Amino acid sequence: MPNESLSLEQVRDAAKVKLKGICGVYRICDGQDVRLCQGHSYGSPIGIGGIGSGASFANNIKALDQIRLRPSLIGPDFEPDTTFTFFGRKLSMPIMAASLSGTTSFGGDSVITEQDFCRSVVTGCREAGTMGWRGDSFNYSLEKPWGINAIDEAGGWGVQIIKPRDQETIISFFKKAESAKCAAVGVDLDGYGSNAMTHNNQPVFRKSIRDLEELVSSTELPVIFKGIMSVADAEAAVGAGAAAIVVSNHGGRVLDHTQGTVEVLPAISSAVGHKTMVIADGGIRTGFDALKMLASGAHAVLVGRDVARAAIGAGVEGVAAQMQYLRYDLAKAMKLTGCETLARIEPGILC
Repeated sequence: MPNESLSLEQVRDAAKVKLKGICGVYRICDGQDVRLCQGHSYGSPIGIGGIGSGASFANNIKALDQIRLRPSLIGPDFEPDTTFTFFGRKLSMPIMAASLSGTTSFGGDSVITEQDFCRSVVTGCREAGTMGWRGDSFNYSLEKPWGINAIDEAGGWGVQIIKPRDQETIISFFKKAESAKCAAVGVDLDGYGSNAMTHNNQPVFRKSIRDLEELVSSTELPVIFKGIMSVADAEAAVGAGAAAIVVSNHGGRVLDHTQGTVEVLPAISSAVGHKTMVIADGGIRTGFDALKMLASGAHAVLVGRDVARAAIGAGVEGVAAQMQYLRYDLAKAMKLTGCETLARIEPGILC
């Protein structure tokens, strides 16, 4: 059951006060142009919303909304098993916190410091039995690796994703992640389009297959490539040795007018899902959304904005409450669609 001592309404009410003028902390977070976060124009900082018109952000939600679940109610009673094994570590569910970073988008240190944000996500997820991923932004450095610090403090319970910086810098971050005993490392390939990095003179680069191979061979940790939106890129990443890929359009924050991630997920999973772990993000707000992604071919999913708002609203406790809610929601969705285990989740529950 979700944490009864702290409701999500309380968490969101607290976040709404702290994020005044930045994020409306709406019950329905859908990227529509009437939303507070979409009050920007091309060439200006995008805050917590989507790039440009916000179409990519909104398309993630729209695509998931168009998928229907098929109930299955007759048969023996059961309690769904939501547990998931992630690179040898047993998690309470296949839902983890996405590598959203950069508290400057949330109002800076006056709202929450980067280190406290990372600690809240990593520790809150650990308390809920799942894992927090940490990202990279213009104010991260080898001297200030906020995410790796938080994962290290949590006994290596986390994943560190790095922007597509120069190869030497990425590999140096990977070595720090090894020392912190991170579960995995990776590169945000679509961070090549990061506004924050560009506006703060932090160079990022398009990566070749040879670059990806070099990164995979540079570490003993599993390497994940994030930002995959086509079968061609998925096959290239897997061919380069990816231990996992993330089907993602960066929350709609780098390229306007892309498809929603769940629209491209089935084809990508069909092409490479038998070779590597396929993870997906984009518009997931509930356990029912997570189930749709899993039935569309994902092995696991990531949740970003709601976890960020929970961290800002109530720190570690807020993130734990958010993740517990998602696990409870997923279990309910599995029960009502006849899925006793994750292995029973298949396209046939969709309509």
